Amino acid sequence: MTKTALLFAGQGAQAVGMGKDLSEKFPGAKTWFERANAALGYDLASICFNGPEPELTKTENAQPGILLVSWVAFQLLKEHVPSLSFEATAGLSLGEFTALTAAGAMSFEDGLRVVRERGQFMQEACEATRGSMAAIIGLDVAATREVCAQAGVALANLNCPGQLVISGPTERILKACDFAKARGAKRALPLTVAGAYHSPLMASAQSKLQAALERVALKPPAVAVVSNVTAQPHETAETIRARLVEQVTAPVRWEESMSCLLAQGFTRFIEFGPGTALSGFMKRIDKSAQMLNVADVASLEVAAKALAA
Repeated sequence: MTKTALLFAGQGAQAVGMGKDLSEKFPGAKTWFERANAALGYDLASICFNGPEPELTKTENAQPGILLVSWVAFQLLKEHVPSLSFEATAGLSLGEFTALTAAGAMSFEDGLRVVRERGQFMQEACEATRGSMAAIIGLDVAATREVCAQAGVALANLNCPGQLVISGPTERILKACDFAKARGAKRALPLTVAGAYHSPLMASAQSKLQAALERVALKPPAVAVVSNVTAQPHETAETIRARLVEQVTAPVRWEESMSCLLAQGFTRFIEFGPGTALSGFMKRIDKSAQMLNVADVASLEVAAKALAA
């Protein structure tokens, strides 16, 4: 029997128009967008559908927007494939909240609200510090760790073989890019982001997120949910809270998280939400894994057909 894991998109995947065709075609999707607007008290759906891009890109809108579109995609696939079953979930950074919601650890409304708050807290941390990030292509983890130590920055994302992301003060990131190129990196590219995510510069967001999570009713997930921080499944509700707070400054161990699932015999992965970044990472981690994605009407139909076969 095929073991299936659901994967949920992270920040950076947002795009104006995301979710719009799903809402227009499926009444159930429209209902979820309306529920989201009611839960948050503002028209997030319109920002997802129409932008403008600078408004959608704001961390406080991008994070709940991606969770919302990912959740709608998940609900629609369940409608199209009533027999859909899965044994694990995982999500990239903010996507971990969607993964926990999909696994029943928190309600949809609570997940949406706490992610909106998380985005606000992280935006405040960005504005209080001068930070940025850069993608390091073609350098291994050990060499990149040495570059980080040399430049005084953090290793933020271990996405897949040959693709890492570093994070820290802007001037140090630029130096780190030079150090990485000198060590043989194919490319070292500063990223267009609001700040230094998954680095110590985000520390001011942690106590605020901890307080917000204390107001959220959490229960043990119905299936395994892999933590970005440990690359292992979450345990109790209290450890979920602790790991989600830690995740704000800790590196995202995505390649290890996927390796954990692959080692447990998972062979099929379904990516939900805008973009196909997680599918791209999986191609570099294990080409033999079956990848499907659901982001819009066309990809929903393809995934439903593949699962029904």
